[in-house]
Amino acid sequence: MEQRTGLYHNTPYQHTPTIYDRIQIGKGTTILPGKKDPAVAHLIDHVLEHGYVILPNLFTPTEVSAANAELARLEALESSGPASQGGRNPFEGFQTKRIYALVDKSRVFDTFAINETVMKLNDYFLQPNFLMTSFHTVNIGPGSKAQEIHTDDGLIALPRPRPLMGIGTMVAIDDFTAENGATTLIPGSHLWDDERNPKREEMIPAIMPAGSMVYFLNTLWHSGGANTSQTWRRSMTVQYCQPWIRPYENFTVAMGWEDLDQVPQRLMRLMGFSTHDFMGYVDGRSPRAGVEMRKKRLIEWAFKEKEKGKMSKL
Repeated sequence: MEQRTGLYHNTPYQHTPTIYDRIQIGKGTTILPGKKDPAVAHLIDHVLEHGYVILPNLFTPTEVSAANAELARLEALESSGPASQGGRNPFEGFQTKRIYALVDKSRVFDTFAINETVMKLNDYFLQPNFLMTSFHTVNIGPGSKAQEIHTDDGLIALPRPRPLMGIGTMVAIDDFTAENGATTLIPGSHLWDDERNPKREEMIPAIMPAGSMVYFLNTLWHSGGANTSQTWRRSMTVQYCQPWIRPYENFTVAMGWEDLDQVPQRLMRLMGFSTHDFMGYVDGRSPRAGVEMRKKRLIEWAFKEKEKGKMSKL
């Protein structure tokens, strides 16, 4: 019997789990459970019941110190993007600084995105080959108001109970306290149906020391907290999504960037050179602006390589 293989790969196609494997959690969320590693079974059970779990001291003081120093350096650079100097809308937070696309900024941050405990949790809640959908900082300044209460799948117009689309995490680079803007969440709200509306008084702060993480389903109601202290509160958010939340063809890579100005705007949007609210951004900007940023950097790199070549011949 002929064995089917994936495009340009020698591995067999994975059989997609059927709808009969799906389980419903309360009235709000359905999941296709994956491997339940015994090492994280108790954490999985906590997430199933409460919608989140705090992972204390997940990262070492050395890792946190290195991240803090690198973030301080990046915040001083114009190349870190416009949001690095302050939010541009109420959702970002006008007194909140964000540095997007951390994978493009420094290798210091890699360890925060691929932590073994988090990967094992994702192996249960998400399907194989899950993706990272967002990785950026959230630096909440003194005087910041509480963020709008939201779910991270709020842009996906599907009724509850709905399939779990992804996972959110917040990594504390500074201690999270009730006063300095710790992430607030409503335990158990991943179980709610569409008739239940969140209230601010139902929220609790995710109080945890630097180096810790709060891990939560993206059907959980949460928000950034108000910062009533006199200091900034640094953190990073790493968000993951199901492997099928992307198009079959990666048009933004397949399309030659030198020809973009010749492409009809409608077609550009269909190919993904566009955003849907916050979805699809490049370094906090539109994909089209991101291309121009990348082209500029490539030109600068080419000049540097040319100069290196000249120097090596002397």
